Amino acid sequence: MRLPPLNAVRAFEAVCRHGSILKAAEELNVVRGAVRQQIVTLEGYFGRELFARDGRRLVPTAEASAFAEACSAAFDILQRAACELEGGVPGRIRLGVPSAFAVWWLMPRAADMQASLGDVLVDVLPMSMVEPLQMHPELDAVIMGGEYRPAAGITALRFMEDEFGPVATPALAATLSENPAAMGRLTMLASRSAPKLWDEWFAESGTPPVAFSRRQEFEDLLLALGAARSGLGIALAPRASIEDDLQRGQLVAPYGFISRPSGYSLCCRTPDAKRPSFAALSDWLRRCGTRS
Repeated sequence: MRLPPLNAVRAFEAVCRHGSILKAAEELNVVRGAVRQQIVTLEGYFGRELFARDGRRLVPTAEASAFAEACSAAFDILQRAACELEGGVPGRIRLGVPSAFAVWWLMPRAADMQASLGDVLVDVLPMSMVEPLQMHPELDAVIMGGEYRPAAGITALRFMEDEFGPVATPALAATLSENPAAMGRLTMLASRSAPKLWDEWFAESGTPPVAFSRRQEFEDLLLALGAARSGLGIALAPRASIEDDLQRGQLVAPYGFISRPSGYSLCCRTPDAKRPSFAALSDWLRRCGTRS
């Protein structure tokens, strides 16, 4: 089958990934008109419109979104293959990790991780806004929690269960009754990086939503948990991120934790999943996840 024009595909994929012709043009180092022309070329090739025009915005159709996802996976594979051809896979894994998970779970185990991986270096890059790997071509892998379904060309290797629940200082928790509705007297601490976390806990725990007296938002979960530790209010936390706080008695979970079947996963590009360095990282994560 004849392939579509690859320059047009590249421009199309960049527009879909960035959601912006301007940002796509900046990435490709061309003018916006050139990107628009490539989109027109690709639409002519397929004989259909790939975007719905909403003023100045281009919104990809459902079929175009699926095609863009496949294109992203294909470009990632090509980029990795080119790296090999130029001299082999670098002995370094650029790993995107949720900020709170990195600080309170991964980094205390960093020395053990490095000893297990030998010459393979892992660059841990904290992510305040956790996004799928296909949105980050500069990364080799990411750790995802919650309900995540890998895209085409991405392999998700589950290594640990995920538990979460409301946490507060012992002093604040002592003011609560057994009925979670009592939390309404406290300030709800939320994270913009995980805006649905409280809604998910209410739904999955079977707890009726609570009308809090006040809601305060922070840029990421790391800051929300820091606010909870200071006694500002009550936060919703993954257990893995606050295990040390629980052991020291700095935070308590007045209503316990509930398990999420999806757990935490190491997500990498499918061709990388069988490479020795990624297999070693995955094995180490599984060992530590089992002990946690």
